Amino acid sequence: MKGFSVSIYLLLALGLTVHHVISRYTKESSEFKLDGDFLLGGLFNIHLANGTILDRPEAMDCSSQPINRANYRRFQVMRFTIEEINNSTVLLPNVKLGYEILDHCSPIYNFPGVLDLISFNGSIRFSWEASDYRPLGKVMGVIGASSSADSLAIAPLFTLKLIPLISYAASSSALSLRDKYPAFLRTISSTKDLVDVIIQVLQHFKWTWVALLHSAEAFGKDGLEVCIHEVVPTEICLAYIAAIDENTNFLNVFQQIDLQNISVIVVYSVQPKALALIEAAVVHNVTNKVWIATDTWFFSKSLTNRSEIERIGTIVGISEKTANLSGFVDFINSKNRSKPHNVTDDFVCEQDCNCDDITGKDILAEEDSYNFQVYTATYAIAQALHNVLQCDRGKCKVNGTVYPYMVLNEVKKTNLTLLNMTIQFNEFGGLKFPSVNIFVLAKGVITQVGSYETNPTVVLSINNSLIQWHANGTVPESVCSPECDVGYVKTPEGIHRCCFTCEKCKNGTYVNITASKYLCQECSISEWSLAGSTSCQLRSVEYIPYSHPMAILIIVGAMILAALSLAIAVLFLVHHNTPVVKSAGGLMCFIILVSLALCTISIFFYFEKPSTASCILRYLPFMLFYTACLACFWVHAFQIVCAFKMAAKFPKFYSLYMKHHGQWWLIALPVLLQAVLLTTGYASSPPHPVNQTDLYPDKILLACGLGHSTLFSMSAILLVFLVVLCFALSYMGKDLPKNYNEAKAITFCLLLLILTWVFFLTEYTIYHGEYIQTLNALAVLFSLYAILVCYFLPKCYIILFQPQNNTPHYFQELIHDYTKQISSQ
Repeated sequence: MKGFSVSIYLLLALGLTVHHVISRYTKESSEFKLDGDFLLGGLFNIHLANGTILDRPEAMDCSSQPINRANYRRFQVMRFTIEEINNSTVLLPNVKLGYEILDHCSPIYNFPGVLDLISFNGSIRFSWEASDYRPLGKVMGVIGASSSADSLAIAPLFTLKLIPLISYAASSSALSLRDKYPAFLRTISSTKDLVDVIIQVLQHFKWTWVALLHSAEAFGKDGLEVCIHEVVPTEICLAYIAAIDENTNFLNVFQQIDLQNISVIVVYSVQPKALALIEAAVVHNVTNKVWIATDTWFFSKSLTNRSEIERIGTIVGISEKTANLSGFVDFINSKNRSKPHNVTDDFVCEQDCNCDDITGKDILAEEDSYNFQVYTATYAIAQALHNVLQCDRGKCKVNGTVYPYMVLNEVKKTNLTLLNMTIQFNEFGGLKFPSVNIFVLAKGVITQVGSYETNPTVVLSINNSLIQWHANGTVPESVCSPECDVGYVKTPEGIHRCCFTCEKCKNGTYVNITASKYLCQECSISEWSLAGSTSCQLRSVEYIPYSHPMAILIIVGAMILAALSLAIAVLFLVHHNTPVVKSAGGLMCFIILVSLALCTISIFFYFEKPSTASCILRYLPFMLFYTACLACFWVHAFQIVCAFKMAAKFPKFYSLYMKHHGQWWLIALPVLLQAVLLTTGYASSPPHPVNQTDLYPDKILLACGLGHSTLFSMSAILLVFLVVLCFALSYMGKDLPKNYNEAKAITFCLLLLILTWVFFLTEYTIYHGEYIQTLNALAVLFSLYAILVCYFLPKCYIILFQPQNNTPHYFQELIHDYTKQISSQ
């Protein structure tokens, strides 16, 4: 900061050495100066400086340079605005505004004139102390300068004493730095605002593959930096970037653009370089391109007056908002702009216009870009001064001292509505609500086709029907890869995200373009999707309710089985002393029948939505009580074999077995083992509800998990072992007496049991639908009916309908005959 202060001080000292010379040539009556209670400064490059004026100090004469008529018109707009304000009875009612305007054709040449604006009595006191703040004459603010480069050069000078400097044409991002340029504001869109509009236009027409050509000086480099930063979150790719200057090989630039198949070119450049580029495009026969232009060069007469321009394609212009300034035409036509007095010194004062050959018609024929921005900048300072002077009821307090920093503070609070447009400044000194027009140049005619508004919301509006495209009337395409169809994601190819291949999302995934266009999103566990989907759908939850016909049928069957089991138990109890009951197993029959009835409990829990309790009851009763059934059968089969075969060959073993009730130990052992396995398994990991989502993409099958898989497997193995053991023992007794052959009945029961579960397991391997649980319940029911029907019903028939065969004498004869047959062998 200290070095900066010293540098500024030296510059001021050098400038003031020539100030007294310059001041000698200020005109008393001139378009450039108007006396008033307070002055506004103006900086307009009415003449275009060339290399001579910069290289030869003796040629320091703006009036000898070519006239920039567009800027001359803007210069007249400032004069018109001040006259309009002075004629107002509402704004600054008893205050007359004056102005002192510089033909700012070169920062170097005009530097003394700028110092003159901020001087007081021919001197500038340099101090950073607030207590040493002194008035700087009557200049309360300055309108200008005409470019970013000029504004960057002079803004530090106005920062010294916080004189508001409001530019109508400087868009540089660097000027938004409040710590460096606190006194700078602008009524033009910043580079960022302008680039945002360009991006919106590109997105509107779906142009994602573009070239960016920029001038090599500050304006173009600023546009380049902002463009690179702003396109990052978009789908736009800067496929080719090049700087253009007087040494650029335009043919090579165009060849590179054609090589990459780019149809849209953004030209962010000052006017001379941009026009040179367009001229080269005409010369090299560049055709069928879309050129995006800024208002620095779009409105140039070189474009509208040359018929060959149509061959290069369509030019889309982005321009600041314009407005019809009521009364401006009358102002121009009523003024008799007199030529300033001649000056006969060594050089002519910077205020000499030398514009007598420009008529009012010429001024009004010029394009009106930036005119409204000059108008609003002037009104912003006037309104700020109005507030500082506390104007009210047609009178302002002009007796107090007014400092420029007071005006600056009020300017920052500006809230004006001019020609139906709201003018406010944001925290960076730019417009809070930038407004831009969109034009198209076709067949030598410029047509407004849209606008970009930010108040109250951001809205891009383009009337496509007004655009005459070069590509057979259709919107040209400029993409690296065509957009993917619905349901596809992009797989990048190369360094640019605009170049990609399309891949269809698989089943169970979908495309969510708001989250990512490059990744297929997984559906949640409760959702599903077909390949190429853009959303997921809820899976249908499948289970068999109690109201289902199959459920009703099975449950009724289970209830009948339980009732029959209990009924048979009662029948056997009544006839417990008969040979049929004793040969069937005696007391073991009651264990089997009660176990069968208890096994039916499991069947009731194969339906409806499962819970942990229902899952436990689905397996526990059947596993435990069916074990008891099989244990009784294998013991009974063992006793049959022993009674008719082992009793004769091993009488002592058989006597010992009967003496110590061995049959009950053999029954209790597997039942207790099964109870331990089930209790341990359910305590550590009980069966629980599971959602089977891997079987069907669009369904969730409600089922029960098996809990502790190892212990459950051991329980199942125990059942299988008992079945095999029973079958083996019963098969050994197949040649027993015809009417006393319990082994054959057991063998047939077990054969049906094995066939039932073989059928179910086969079905389970090939079918996994919602009815698999129903089939499981059916298999359980068949297993129970196999025992009840094949083993107990024949005995019930003998008891009820063949009582003659249910006598001790009948059974003794059968045994006697069998024993005699065995002995004869």
